[in-house]
Amino acid sequence: MTKADLIDEVSRLTELTRKDSEVIVETIFESVVRSLRAGDKIEIRGFGSFRTRQRKPRLGRNPKTGEKVEVPAKKIPFFKPSKELKDMVNTYAEQHPPAAAAAPASDGNGTGNG
Repeated sequence: MTKADLIDEVSRLTELTRKDSEVIVETIFESVVRSLRAGDKIEIRGFGSFRTRQRKPRLGRNPKTGEKVEVPAKKIPFFKPSKELKDMVNTYAEQHPPAAAAAPASDGNGTGNG
């Protein structure tokens, strides 16, 4: 799902204009980013929490040249799903197995092309 898909979904479910739905989605995203920049934790009960984690400086490698490069310390955003979200995803996955998991029909030559 893209941001545009999310905006369309909000618009459809709330019966708001697409422009109003875009403002809502953008405001939520901007609020999350602003809070993470400030070092705050965002907790959405039943969904999960967002926070930042500090990465230590390290010695990396330029994959193109093989040269060693100092990678500075930095903050990275981190999302931890709630137990409820994990359970909802797993319950759905158990009830709706992916179609690709089904065994392909065989044409007898081992290619799987039926």
